Amino acid sequence: MSFPATRMRRLRGREAFRQLVRETSLTPRNLVAPLFVCHGERVRRPIASMPGHAQISVDEAVDKAKKLVSLGVGGLILFGIPAAKDPEGREAYDPDGIVPRAFRAIKAEAPDILLWADVCLCEYTDHGHCGVVKNGQVDNDRTLPLLARAAVTYAEAGADIVAPSDMMDGRVGAIRKALDDAGHADTPIVAYSAKYASGFYGPFREAAESAPQFGDRRGYQMDPANSDEALREVALDLEEGADAVMVKPALPYLDVIRRVKDRFQVPVVAYNVSGEFAMVKAAAQLGWLDGERVALESLTSIRRAGADVIITYFAEEIAPLLGRTRT
Repeated sequence: MSFPATRMRRLRGREAFRQLVRETSLTPRNLVAPLFVCHGERVRRPIASMPGHAQISVDEAVDKAKKLVSLGVGGLILFGIPAAKDPEGREAYDPDGIVPRAFRAIKAEAPDILLWADVCLCEYTDHGHCGVVKNGQVDNDRTLPLLARAAVTYAEAGADIVAPSDMMDGRVGAIRKALDDAGHADTPIVAYSAKYASGFYGPFREAAESAPQFGDRRGYQMDPANSDEALREVALDLEEGADAVMVKPALPYLDVIRRVKDRFQVPVVAYNVSGEFAMVKAAAQLGWLDGERVALESLTSIRRAGADVIITYFAEEIAPLLGRTRT
């Protein structure tokens, strides 16, 4: 049938019609909020490149977790600002480190929220790389036991999910074995499987104080030009025991999200990263676009591409809007 018998606008004319045929849903439960935790009490250090976000102390993180629960947000993921850095990132796997302390405190006061642990060394090393450096290069195999140790530490502190973001080969298998051996066989692993060497991470590196002190991370993070390689990375992580996989960043890699979902039919997480957030915020502040509308549209596009869960800095401000009628 063609025009005039067929008029596609018929089901667009009223919000009730639009809701009736809407193909993609976006709810607060689909969102995970990142938090940056630091030592001290009642600390709140604003992050200039990420309006509305700050490095916060554990007590502030507890308050934030309670608010996220009230908004129905699906979970939170913690990144730690250590008291001191060293070549092997010891605070990453110290049971008394900032992230384990935060997990214990949040679990005690807001037990209903799902706690994700980012597993990496970059925030904790004095050189800013995601693993141990030897002769100017990241030593993949020497890094694996430290990542595994960190994952166990987080699980024991109350993390519900561990999410290795380091991009070392074999880290999922090492973490799975360590968790199982430590009595955490039921703790899921969400692997940052397709994590690209992206220019969109700049604001995060300010927030987490994790910029490399030499070189860059292209030797272990993925080339932005590759998508077939992403499928290989995902396949390997699933074989090693990953329960879900992640694509990072999200918006420049919507095609990768769709390919991963179509190929593997497993839970897919997408990370709507700091640079994606900062661009929208900057343009909105200049009056160049409607920030709320663009944020909602961006997150919906990530869901439409195939992501089941979105880690996003918009979580807290967007969650209250998701029950509101959209036009």
